[in-house]
Amino acid sequence: MKQFKTIEFTIEDKIGTIMLNRPEIHNAFNEVMIGEIIDCFEEIEKMNYDIIRVVLMKGKGKSFCAGADLKWMKGVANYSYQENYLESYKLSMCFNAVYSCKFPTIAVVHGAAIGGANGLLAACDFVLAHKNTVFSLSEVKIGIVPACISPYVMKRVGEYKSKELMLTGMRLDGKEAQKAGLVNWSYRDKKLNAKLEDLISKLKSSGPIAVSTCKQLLYDVENVWNHEEAMENTAKMIAELRQSDEGQEGMNSFLEKRKPNWLIEN
Repeated sequence: MKQFKTIEFTIEDKIGTIMLNRPEIHNAFNEVMIGEIIDCFEEIEKMNYDIIRVVLMKGKGKSFCAGADLKWMKGVANYSYQENYLESYKLSMCFNAVYSCKFPTIAVVHGAAIGGANGLLAACDFVLAHKNTVFSLSEVKIGIVPACISPYVMKRVGEYKSKELMLTGMRLDGKEAQKAGLVNWSYRDKKLNAKLEDLISKLKSSGPIAVSTCKQLLYDVENVWNHEEAMENTAKMIAELRQSDEGQEGMNSFLEKRKPNWLIEN
């Protein structure tokens, strides 16, 4: 994989970790980081299940991400409409790359998650946050709106909670963000780490192709298929999986009261 300037990517025990790496400015993102996150997920999509099973997203230093880099924002303020559109569409592509990843994704959030940072975490499948993390969808405070992140935030928290968060720009701590649905779990360090280990263990104990296929199923039901297409395509999917090598192994291991081969391999 290529070397990055604003993020780091490592793989250990089949866990891929994307580390936002601009700690001196609380991992605020600019056009370089946006492009590198897209490139990183494109590389991850090419990887096999024997290399990676879960993707973590974290931030180096004191914060997960403080939103957009102020220097970058100052520059784009002078862009033409077309230049602003292209830059903004790339941000949308970044969030979608996270959202559509074939592997389970987990954001581990600490310090602060401001503005567009909430698009990164909301696009992940799971979010764990330190209870003292500060969250804010603060765009309206500077005269803009949380446009590109809105599809992912609204999927997480729903329309009316999105109104509360986006129209006011209110600040929340980790527990309040959990109550709002923006994060799944919020704890202090020790319990947070234990929960992360438990979640990863649960994800790795399931059939890797089944997990990936289930992610695609959820994506298609929510975003692609109408009701009739869902009826037909879900029936096809389960028929194909029952005949697949992994499906046969899973069903046989259950009936034979033994571990499936993907647990033995791990």
